[in-house]
Amino acid sequence: MIDKADQIFVLLQHWLVSFLPLALQQPAAVLLGVIGIVCVFPAIFALTTVFERKGLGRIQNRLGPNRVGPFGFMQPIADAIKSLTKEDVVPSTANGPVHFLAPVGLVVAVFMGFAVLPVGRNMVLVDMDAGLLFFFAMGASTEVSVFMAGWSSRNKYSLLGAMRAVAQMISYEVVLLLSSVAVVMITGSLSLTKIVEAQNQYTGIFPHWYIFTPWGLAGFVMYAIAATAETNRSPFDLPEGESELVAGYHTEYSGFKFALFFLGEYLAMLSISGLGTTLFLGGWSAPLSFLTFMPSWFWFFSKLMMSIFVFIWMRGTLPRLRQDQLMNFAWKFVLPFTLLDLFVTALWRFMGEGLLRWIVCSAILLAAYIIMGRVAMVRKHFGPRSYRYAE
Repeated sequence: MIDKADQIFVLLQHWLVSFLPLALQQPAAVLLGVIGIVCVFPAIFALTTVFERKGLGRIQNRLGPNRVGPFGFMQPIADAIKSLTKEDVVPSTANGPVHFLAPVGLVVAVFMGFAVLPVGRNMVLVDMDAGLLFFFAMGASTEVSVFMAGWSSRNKYSLLGAMRAVAQMISYEVVLLLSSVAVVMITGSLSLTKIVEAQNQYTGIFPHWYIFTPWGLAGFVMYAIAATAETNRSPFDLPEGESELVAGYHTEYSGFKFALFFLGEYLAMLSISGLGTTLFLGGWSAPLSFLTFMPSWFWFFSKLMMSIFVFIWMRGTLPRLRQDQLMNFAWKFVLPFTLLDLFVTALWRFMGEGLLRWIVCSAILLAAYIIMGRVAMVRKHFGPRSYRYAE
């Protein structure tokens, strides 16, 4: 019974394709998997928008959505109807085809990344040996879509927002890649399925998740920082700074095309949270050995939603950074610390079992954190401001 609950979606897929001829069963199975991804993750996106608006309202001591449907949970449907029926305004000087393709390309690229994420035991659409490489290849193409949107709009605010976004995403994507390399060094594989299986082990009741090692904790923190910047979430939401850029690279978008950007941003947050869960939090494995009777997909989506709530919490808590602070933080602290973490990962791999490697690796990372925080991130002291007015 436990196995059937764990594999219920796999069994349902096999049952549905069994009615088809043998030659059509494999394509039909892939199509069903695609339909599942296209339905499940946008549904989570819709719920996330409600949770975020209610959560931010709670943090800011105000009410969130509470009018449409029970407790306001039908608000995403109202927003979708509004987006579909709202007029699509395109600037007369804009490059029409590029302006249209930018949001479409963004959403398609994000959906492609879900294809290699194992959301449960035997639940991955494409189990390829280079799944991690494929995920980052798809993620990198979103930067092209963002630049296409800013350039094609023929608007200086859109172009500045696109340039900010590309600079930010490239800077932190390097960190995102290098923090994942540490996991590959330990696992010896680029397959996301094998990475989860390597963590699906227990000592007593405790799991062998990579976050519970010194190099894994440091890598996870660097990954989380880079993931926040990659998805343009607060405090790294400079590409969409309303007070400076109106709305950033999507200033000239309205109607359903703006909704596609909104969808793509939240799907990217889900996708990158799912990858972080897979790399550092054991993927679909249970947090304690006596909880393995719960379905594997339940644990994956529980960890995914926990990550989303942390994103929401951060947005309601932290102020926006300045552009120079953001870039200095990336190149002077996060990137060097991630490179050092790769060295510590190699030490962990070759020092063998024992307490010594815990002490050595933890000491190196802690000392580097203290030194780099005091040297590389020294606060600059600016002189008093002077204001001059036109005569």
